[in-house]
Amino acid sequence: MPSSFPVPPPPAPGAFTAFPEALLSRDAVVAALRAAGCVFAEDEAALILDAASTAAELTALVERRVSGLPLELVLGWAEFRGLRIAVAPGVFVPRRRTEFLVSEALAHAPHADVVVDLCCGSGAVGAALAAALDRPEVHAADVDPAAVDCARGNLADAGGRVYAGDLFDALPAALRGRVDILAANVPYVPTGEVALLPAEARDHEPLVALDGGGDGLDVLRRVAAAAPDWLAPGGCLLVETSERQAADAVDAFARAGLTPRIAVCEDLYAHVVIGVAD
Repeated sequence: MPSSFPVPPPPAPGAFTAFPEALLSRDAVVAALRAAGCVFAEDEAALILDAASTAAELTALVERRVSGLPLELVLGWAEFRGLRIAVAPGVFVPRRRTEFLVSEALAHAPHADVVVDLCCGSGAVGAALAAALDRPEVHAADVDPAAVDCARGNLADAGGRVYAGDLFDALPAALRGRVDILAANVPYVPTGEVALLPAEARDHEPLVALDGGGDGLDVLRRVAAAAPDWLAPGGCLLVETSERQAADAVDAFARAGLTPRIAVCEDLYAHVVIGVAD
């Protein structure tokens, strides 16, 4: 599950030990990023130059990027559905493919009043839904304290409430039977494949946000099984998964009593399972 900008390989020893404070030109930054293996060096250079207010700050940002830190963590934010979502070290970086999950949620429930962003990470999904809907009641939860802190900042303007805890255990009981959109961006990488992930995920994001158990669907099954108790009539659960896991995910939704379907976006290579409550 790579982020928007692939992490370059570590530079050769001594290749980028220091940058002169005069390193201000776009061409110089592009050259440094390209030499470090950044695929989108021009785009990244523009963002880094815009973020730096002094030569020393620019030098520090370029050094962090060529050392292998994901661009989103260098900048401190990731773009998601036109929003700047703050991210911090140790917090899952929102993926562009997850924008499709948000689009599907809005298509199913364009007038949703109550939204829950479960396994919220930075809170990007909740923030995007809040921005698109008419002043919804927004709740979010994550088991990782770093993610909870980050999400609270990203959801503050929407009046979102963010809770720390394991899945539904974190939510207030008053939400039972009231949720119109339950978006759960659960971890879905099989345990045995975590080591094969790109470095930006494997080395810089929390394992709890990536590892979905033996077949990658352990957390998804737990969410699906409990979701009907929390959804309002006609409310929907949306979970992102992979193409090869989609059929098993649909089965888990059906076993839980939800009416499932799969939505696919070829451009983003996104697969979302949607389950509707009776």
